[in-house]
Amino acid sequence: MDSLELKPARRAAGTVRLPGSKSISNRVLLLAALARGETEVSGLLDADDTRVMREALAKLGVQFEGSFVKGVGGPFPVKKAELFLGNAGTAFRPLTAALAFCGGDYRLAGVPRMHERPIGDLVDALRAIGARIDYAGRDGFPPLAVHPGSIKADRVSVRGDVSSQFLTALLMAVPLAGKPSRIEVQGELISRPYVEITLNVMRRFGLEVAREQWGAFSVPAGSYRSPGKIFVEGDASSASYFLAAGAIGGGPVRVEGVGRGSIQGDVRFTEVLERMGAQVSLFDDAIEVKSAEAKLRPIDMDLNHIPDAAMTAAVMALFADGPSRLRNIASWRVKETDRLAAMATELRKVGATVEQGRDSLTITPGEIRPGVSIDTYDDHRMAMSFSLVALAGVPVIINDPACVAKTFPDYFERFRSITG
Repeated sequence: MDSLELKPARRAAGTVRLPGSKSISNRVLLLAALARGETEVSGLLDADDTRVMREALAKLGVQFEGSFVKGVGGPFPVKKAELFLGNAGTAFRPLTAALAFCGGDYRLAGVPRMHERPIGDLVDALRAIGARIDYAGRDGFPPLAVHPGSIKADRVSVRGDVSSQFLTALLMAVPLAGKPSRIEVQGELISRPYVEITLNVMRRFGLEVAREQWGAFSVPAGSYRSPGKIFVEGDASSASYFLAAGAIGGGPVRVEGVGRGSIQGDVRFTEVLERMGAQVSLFDDAIEVKSAEAKLRPIDMDLNHIPDAAMTAAVMALFADGPSRLRNIASWRVKETDRLAAMATELRKVGATVEQGRDSLTITPGEIRPGVSIDTYDDHRMAMSFSLVALAGVPVIINDPACVAKTFPDYFERFRSITG
């Protein structure tokens, strides 16, 4: 396995222009593909997760010319396809729902970890309205075989307490039925800001969804229409690593491409930074952070709304002057790896005492050990989060650094640009 040694660093300062948001990019690609008209997309993320989405859409009959997406104006014209979607949940879940409405035979598969990530709640919701979906392996998990079905989507019910991507998938797919739909959420809806992204992108493509708190969503009859041009803002989850570096390493560190007007929930990572004692400045299209105290303050926070950026907070806890507790993060268990277990293991390696709960981590910092090899579990966010350990003035070795290609192929070059 390849590894990368990050040299010891004590300071972090500079400016980073962010790549496009993964969450927005794959939503935009799908809706541009389903819409009537041609959409010019700028700022699109160029990484593994968006590549597999583009390749899948091309197999389904969507044409791409540079930054232009030629929409098919409804269900996909190709009625038989085998799609490989890597470990991209933002591609796999929405495409599963959309293809259920397309009247064709499709097989969806991914990497082994994708086949361990649950999809049963989405499949159950689709089957209940007439979709025909078979498990090609273990029940409740990919790979899947989707067949023509007779769907009535006027009323749909889906669980919301495992992954918000199931609701997102249904919201984006039900307009293909051509009739109004009401989607009801069973249980507590987690990761709500990601659903807000979905509603915002749907609005850009001409469909306004009415929301009743977080328990029900009314999707009007109609089809997607191209907005002509659409811009993908910078990735707020990716911003968290550089902003954290500014808080740990003095700063100022400025990230460009995301700011106070962001539609991404992870921009609220700035609240974590402020609670830990950093000084944060928000601009229209940028965020700047610098440290205000010698050591970070510990936190006890519910981070259900920012599960990806919460991983950055877990590594920042190594630099606090007391124990930190991250709560309501059970969704970590069904991500690219079991992030609760992985994070606890790697934090202990570098010197922390970690108590792992069902949906929480309590992290008591210790002396940070030099030269530790961090296993990354084929998880881009593990690799990027633990790069921050170098700011303790110690070398750190990141195993399988190429896993960052999922969302941020040149991450380590950017990190070095602010840490020397």
